[in-house]
Amino acid sequence: MELAAGGTLENRLRQTAQQLGFALCGIAPATEADTYAFYQHWLAQGYAGEMHYLHSRAEARRHPRSILEGVRSVVMLAMEYGPRPVRRSPPLPAAGPYAGRVAFYAAAPDYHPFIWDRLNQLARWLQQQVPDCRAVGVCDTAPLLERDFARRAGLGWIGKNTLLIHPRKGSFLFLAALLCDYPLQPDPPFASSHCGSCTACLEACPTQALVAPYVLDATRCISYLTIEHRSAIDPSLAEHIGEWLFGCDICQEVCPWNRKPRHSDSAFPYRPEWEWQDPLALLRMDEAEFRQRYRSTALWRAKRRGVRRNAAIVLGNRGDATILPLLQELADDPDPVVQAAVRWAITRIRERSTLPQPQTP
Repeated sequence: MELAAGGTLENRLRQTAQQLGFALCGIAPATEADTYAFYQHWLAQGYAGEMHYLHSRAEARRHPRSILEGVRSVVMLAMEYGPRPVRRSPPLPAAGPYAGRVAFYAAAPDYHPFIWDRLNQLARWLQQQVPDCRAVGVCDTAPLLERDFARRAGLGWIGKNTLLIHPRKGSFLFLAALLCDYPLQPDPPFASSHCGSCTACLEACPTQALVAPYVLDATRCISYLTIEHRSAIDPSLAEHIGEWLFGCDICQEVCPWNRKPRHSDSAFPYRPEWEWQDPLALLRMDEAEFRQRYRSTALWRAKRRGVRRNAAIVLGNRGDATILPLLQELADDPDPVVQAAVRWAITRIRERSTLPQPQTP
């Protein structure tokens, strides 16, 4: 569609998206998701774990019309997050000597309202250009197979770690979509894949959650275990969680496509002091303080129970016997999930403290 000034509607849409902080913008036709059959098979394998909502809304993910009836176009958007260049800062003293790591995306305010606000602005802009157009912005919570449409919109390929990878931006990206019932001119899909013979992500995963290239068993994924999993964590997996308190970035950090220097500023706020949290403080924290400190962050997703459970596991993996008295005080925590994690941590520290120590030459 040609406009009187500023070029095509599609180009002006991309420019507006960029002004709103989206690093990437592409347009895909609103047809059935490319990998819907694979998604059904993935669910049938039990890889979704306790994420029951994925089963209950599975059919809705077949086609974007479940979100907007009469949808014609899916505008796919990506916003960068984390530090530029991607590099983890050392823990600050405030995080304590047993600091637990937080995924880059969570070292910031909750991304949902931040991105929704910008999606709503983009929708209003489009409706000003095309007054009869209906548009709906979605990010993460709608039944949409976002990576399918991002690839179809030319934003990158789906890597062996199952994440969308852009050749210049890498994979530290939030995906969002603007669905509309106007027939925008689509972009060419990203037809190639550039993972090649690399298997760095599969080899680096401590829990072997990537059971095959492009296949993630979420029930083994550290991000799933520390965020979406609500019950006690299997001890055979807990020891491999290491120092991850919330989420995990390992399969992205080892990806060669994320090693290139990136000096562009992301629109999404990033707080390096939040990369590390004090697990001791979190274990002691009551509900009121947890709500005050974390209600507007991604950590709220795991709730106080999940974060305290994770904190106990981090302390167990740190293996410092000096914290045993504190853990023993919490061994009868009224929450059975936290109690199980604390008792596991006590056992793990005791076991590690009895192992033969290396001799100093």
